Amino acid sequence: MWSVAQFIEQRRHRRTLQAWMAEIFAAPAEPTVLHAWLATLQLSVIIDSWYDGAMRAALAEAGQTDVVEIQGTTRATGIGNIWTRTYDLSGTELEAEQVARTVLYAPHGSVRPAANFLVADSDYVEVLTEIDIQTPIPDAVKQRRVNRGFFFVGCRFNDQMLRTYARQLMKRSTGPHFAVIDSATLTRNERRFLAEGAITVIDMPIRNAAARLVGVDASQD
Repeated sequence: MWSVAQFIEQRRHRRTLQAWMAEIFAAPAEPTVLHAWLATLQLSVIIDSWYDGAMRAALAEAGQTDVVEIQGTTRATGIGNIWTRTYDLSGTELEAEQVARTVLYAPHGSVRPAANFLVADSDYVEVLTEIDIQTPIPDAVKQRRVNRGFFFVGCRFNDQMLRTYARQLMKRSTGPHFAVIDSATLTRNERRFLAEGAITVIDMPIRNAAARLVGVDASQD
């Protein structure tokens, strides 16, 4: 999607890309059973790397109220010197330092409530320049990861951008780290990244792993 977004932005305009992204993700995403299960756990940090807002919806449907969502926002428009915006689950924008039991962090943005998207090269150029010194990562995430590890589910690391974000999010966390991935599908770069990050692979298809976590039959739709 990132390469397509860059092509659109170059050939058309940033406003066109923004409008098309909002249209693509306009339909409300139906949370999966895994989203719904995660929403019941009252976790301190959940990181959602996709744009559709399914995790936000699951938290709302579960009746969770002590939640803030921090979304990455583009600086390509030149409006404001900020890296993120913070919202409650009703869509009200909050002060950046708002504290809650659960922080939902969407580093690439999300369609709801305000169609914040990081998707083209122009969105990422400053982020990738600064991310090594952690500037774009919210303080709430940096503080909460210190005594924790990461559990990657539904994630792949077959793109340099994905590896960079994962590496920087794990920085200064104590671990251990785990990733649910079918090991037969791993690329050489993914294997190297997992080894370097001391990430233990739980070798099974995501469908089977989700079923075990949630406690349902993987053969059921």
